[in-house]
Amino acid sequence: MLENARGRKSSREKILDAAAELVSEIGAGRLTLDAVAERAGLSKGGLLYNFPSKEALLQAMIRRMIDQVTESREALRPQLKPGPNLEARLATTTLLNMCCDGKMQEIATGLMVATAENPRLLDPVREVISETLQRIKSDSDDDAALLGWLAVEGLSNLEMHNLSPFSDQDRERIVQAINRLLTKGIAS
Repeated sequence: MLENARGRKSSREKILDAAAELVSEIGAGRLTLDAVAERAGLSKGGLLYNFPSKEALLQAMIRRMIDQVTESREALRPQLKPGPNLEARLATTTLLNMCCDGKMQEIATGLMVATAENPRLLDPVREVISETLQRIKSDSDDDAALLGWLAVEGLSNLEMHNLSPFSDQDRERIVQAINRLLTKGIAS
């Protein structure tokens, strides 16, 4: 998070926080720059200085979510045992940890409306998915990594949109099966 020398949030961060709160409450389709400026405690001019359009604001919100996922993945890296499928294990563990974050779930769901109206907003997400796939492929020579990652992507998407038919026990069994698949061959 960007903070100035005194430890206060930058205007940009205040705006992104305010926009995230509003998207969680009302969705991106009903989000207005006036409402974001008011919630952030800034003038509309102050908001427009940082984000000249609603699209620029939405793009920054998506970029911030991507950055949060990347930071979480890299913070997890030293905690995982080296070995096969490390990149897949990092990607799947990060996804499983973050898909249960209620706040991120609300924001992601709210932003989906905006991406339906403007699919280009998802371009950075497409890039991250492609980069993740390339890292997983370069780190593994079998299909276990791809299958594990794909399974977690599916599970997390179901959960992110409140569509999961799985009980907590089912989910735990699925996660354990994926972990067994990805850690096969790693000494305990």
